Amino acid sequence: MSKFSSDLVQGMKEAAAFAEGKRTGSRVRVVEVPNVRAIRRQLHMSQQRFAETYHIPLPTLKNWEQGRRAPDAPAAAYLHAISRQPTAIKEALQHG
Repeated sequence: MSKFSSDLVQGMKEAAAFAEGKRTGSRVRVVEVPNVRAIRRQLHMSQQRFAETYHIPLPTLKNWEQGRRAPDAPAAAYLHAISRQPTAIKEALQHG
């Protein structure tokens, strides 16, 4: 078995043990999912305007707000940045 294969098998065993509540040597990182609707409302923007301003597909934004999907880690980080520095992010996107 190749190193990749053995690493993959080991990783799957650790994931299964973790899922069963057993302690493993694995690290778990929990990404805080921002409240997208609250960020948008704080900025007094419609879904359409928020999506256009921050280059987020409107269906994606709607799915996040309605709880059908959750932002992945990079999207969550982007949303946190928007919530903290909305003007700077908007300006950076306009000049990009």
